[in-house]
Amino acid sequence: MSGSSRKSDEEWAKELTPEQFAITRRKGTERAFTGKYWDEHTPGTYKCACCGTPLFDSNTKFESGSGWPSFYAAIENGAIETEEDTTNGMHRTEIHCAKCGCHLGHLFPDGPKPTGMRYCVNSASLDLEPKAK
Repeated sequence: MSGSSRKSDEEWAKELTPEQFAITRRKGTERAFTGKYWDEHTPGTYKCACCGTPLFDSNTKFESGSGWPSFYAAIENGAIETEEDTTNGMHRTEIHCAKCGCHLGHLFPDGPKPTGMRYCVNSASLDLEPKAK
């Protein structure tokens, strides 16, 4: 993590809901089809729930059928960092906020064009800022 928003677990626990803390700071996962954004269609910007950094634009969101919000691209280069995840006997690419290290979810090479990538994200890791009307 190259981020600058370094806080203690105690500080994060005071600022986040128990679910957000378990997912964003302990690399948990919400159950499929239970998060508030898996079926969200409001235009806007999805920001990090921990530090507010813009991560995804709703224009890159797509219906993956996975039960989690899925995007084919991050909002800007450098907003999201990746690292190898070999937990639970699987080989995956974890994604997290470059600024604060918030666990977002995983990146898979099975998304639509133009990138072919699927950023599979926990709703608890995101806050949607709707576009102004």
